[in-house]
Order: sequence, then structure tokens, then C-alpha cells
Amino acid sequence: MKKHNIISAFCLCAAFGLCGCSPAGSLPDEPYEPSGYNLFPAPENAYVGDTMPFVTDDGTLELYYLYDTDHNGQAYHPIWKYSTKNLYSYKDHGMVLNFGMMSDPDPAVGTGSVLMDHDGLYHLFYTGHNDNGNGGQGKECVMHATSTDRENWTKIPEDTFFSPENYSKDDFRDPEVFWVEEEQCWWMLVAAREEVQGGVVARYTSTDLKHWEFAGPLYAPLAQYMLECPDLFKIGDKYYLTYSWDCVTYYAVGDSMYGPFTAPSDNVLDGNGFIFYAAKTAELNGNTYLCGWLGRAGLTSDSAIYQWAGNVLNHQLVQKEDGRLGVREPETYAEYFTAEKPFKAVKKEGKVSIRDNSITLSAPEDTYALADMGTRPAELMLECDVTLDSDGIAGFAFGGSENDETYTALCLNARDGLIHYEGTDITDLSRFDAEAYTKFDFGEAPVHHVKLVCENEIVVLYIDDTKALSSRITHSINGAHIAVFSQGCGASFSNITMKTPQ
Repeated sequence: MKKHNIISAFCLCAAFGLCGCSPAGSLPDEPYEPSGYNLFPAPENAYVGDTMPFVTDDGTLELYYLYDTDHNGQAYHPIWKYSTKNLYSYKDHGMVLNFGMMSDPDPAVGTGSVLMDHDGLYHLFYTGHNDNGNGGQGKECVMHATSTDRENWTKIPEDTFFSPENYSKDDFRDPEVFWVEEEQCWWMLVAAREEVQGGVVARYTSTDLKHWEFAGPLYAPLAQYMLECPDLFKIGDKYYLTYSWDCVTYYAVGDSMYGPFTAPSDNVLDGNGFIFYAAKTAELNGNTYLCGWLGRAGLTSDSAIYQWAGNVLNHQLVQKEDGRLGVREPETYAEYFTAEKPFKAVKKEGKVSIRDNSITLSAPEDTYALADMGTRPAELMLECDVTLDSDGIAGFAFGGSENDETYTALCLNARDGLIHYEGTDITDLSRFDAEAYTKFDFGEAPVHHVKLVCENEIVVLYIDDTKALSSRITHSINGAHIAVFSQGCGASFSNITMKTPQ
């Protein structure tokens, strides 16, 4: 980490004009205490896989999920459950449906959906997977279980069915079932692979939740091998179809529930590489949430490489005027982050001006400017307005403590139209391309409203109620400081507020 002594700092101030500089210094390290995962839960010594949201009559969101470990055997992925009313306090219900025997269709359990029928009986449709191929019927199938209390489920083996003719027998999974008032029947969407069209969302219909009639593909973009975890929902007068592949959750939009559905040119709401995957929706208290998971870290921390399954991750959906979707933090987080953290900042590098709750930075090409705001609490919501040059890179940095003086950079990259974090030292940003990223058009507005939601190593950046980039930033915990920076450009961070739980 490049450091200035008193003489060089004085020369730098003289070069830029004394009125544009703030005194250099260091903020002392503060005590750091890790928290539980209240916003982003995961089971102890295990991970949250694909979620299956269900909202009860009393306004409770139940998140059924595939339970994953680092030591899965031949049989794996039983279904476990969390429940919450506010998305920041969860009850762990443990396992609610176990996998079957190796002689059954479901020694491995896959994603599905939960619903209540018109008589008050609960139904769980899910994927059965058996690598032995079920006697030639195929590795994957749709299975059915029922319950009267959503805690104890009884499987109904005779309701199991496999893929239709001309569809892959081994790729047939993730049933999503819901009532369609217009047709007075149930629809089931299934991720399937047709011989000619490739990955499709197949549609089935039923009047009794036992006998299903194949109705053909609802969506066939001719783009991906599979369209996993499909979900169909309506906001306003638009219908949206979400699906996952390529380690990414996508969406398409249509004017009718029958389609046609069109994928916007940028139809990704969070990052790539198992940053946010297998998301399905839930409507809770008038808001629509996209419920998925943030993958666990790869072999090395802060490497931009994530593995399948990790922690619960929920985004609140925002419908734009043109019909596109955006995301923001769940509005209930305002009930959780209520204690104001006093603003303070010092210049650490380059030309920095600090006034009230605002920081302005300027850095010539191939240099950076940075202002440090002190030790990052384990749980934090930071909010601010950001402006930056159209070809610049700015953002948030983590580090600068007595134990580790280096900073890594969470980048708002207007030059490349990206938001990204790869654990790159701030001094090396120009040497590497973005790997863990989401696209963002910084030209749509002169000022961008940014929120950071932090809980332990999980850091989620929201911008303009449009995009999120979720990350695991281990360089931001254990006493690391949080900072703002600009690289080779001018940038300002104004109206900075920081809040922690009470």
C-alpha cells in the first residue's frame, strides 16, 4: 500500500490547492464482533440450496429449501424449511421431507413448489432424481406429497410422472404449481429439454392435482441447455417468467400469461457465477420478493468463484415504467437498521475533500484517491448518492486496519458499464478484468442512489432500485475499515448515512 509522509502529503495539497484537500490521517480500529446471519440465514455446517417460497394466510413467508452439505452421499438434498414475517428474523423448522431409498425415484431430491388447494390441504410437488434411471423411465421425474400442517409430509408415489415423448428423460425437473382462475385449473411449469428446441419451460394442466395433461412449451428461447426453477408471476399488467441457467437467474416479460415472453437485452438482476441463483418469487404484504441463494465461497476467499448453495438471499422486486424489473433491499430492513452510526472520514490517499456527510475525490489516470470511514460493523446499512465521471471507476473499499493495511475494491465501473468485486487490491485494479459482475448503465442518470447491506462477510450493493451485486467479502470483516475511492477519475459520495441494528 502506497503511503504519503507529511512532506509528500503537503506537496500533494499544494499541487491541487489547499481548499480541495482534507488532512490525511488514520481512524483507530474499533472492536469488531461478528453477528449471526439474521438477514441471510444458513443451517449450521450446511448450506441453503434452491428455495421454494410459500406464503401462509397469516402473512408468514416459508422458505422450503434443498439442504446441502460438503459431504453428500449417494442420497442427498432433503427439504428443510425456514419461516419469517419480516425477512430479518427466521425460524428454523429443520427437515420436513427426506430423500428416498436408492430403489426409489428420489434418493436425491430436487426443487419444487408448495401450495394449498381449495379444501385446505397442502401439496408439495418436487423433483425426484435417481442416477440409476428408474428402469429406463429416466433419471428425473415430478413427485407429489401432501400435508395438513406443512411440517409432516406424506409422499404419494402413484402420482409420480416422467417426461413426455421427444423430451429428455434425464432433464425434467423443478415443478412450479399454481391456480389459474381464468382456466379454472392448476398449471404446472417444469424445466425440460426438448429434442429440437433445447431448454424450455414446459406447461401442464390439472383439475385435481393428481392427473396432469401436457400442454407443450410455454417458453422456448432456443438459448440455454435448461431453464431451471421456472416461475411465472404478474406485477401490474405485465407477466414475468424467471428461470436459471449459466449460474445466473434470468427473467423474461410478456403481456399475457401465455406469452410470448421476451428477454430484455439485460435480463439479469444480480451477479453471475452462482452469486444469485434458482430464485423464485413470493408476494408478502403487497411486495413481490425474489428468493434465491448466494453461493458459498470457492476454494479461496474473495476469488469471484462461488459454489452451488450457500445462504438465503432475498431481493424486493421493483417494476420500472417501461416494464423492466429492478431490485432493491427488502423494505423491512428499515425496521432492522435503526441505530445511526456517526459519520466520520479521513483522507488516506490522493485528493480528497470531506464536508459534512459528503466526500469528493479526484485522481489522475493510473492513480487513486481514498477516504477511510473507520471500522465496518458486522451488520451495517450504508446509504449515499454517487456521481462519477462517465469513463471512471469508483466505489467502496475494505481494509486499512492495523492488521491489514491493504484495501480491496467493490467497483462502480462506468467505463465498462459494470459493478464488480473480485478481491483485487485497489492498487491492481487496472491489471485485471471483471469476473464477478453485473451490468449497469451509468448513463441513465447523473446521480446514483446506492445502498450497501452488510452482514458478516456478505455485502450486497443496490443501485437505483435497479440492480444488485451480492458478494462475500472476507476482506471487509474482522476489524477491516470501510472506505470510498475513485480511480483515475473524479467522484463524489454525498448524503452518506450509516445504520446498525439497535
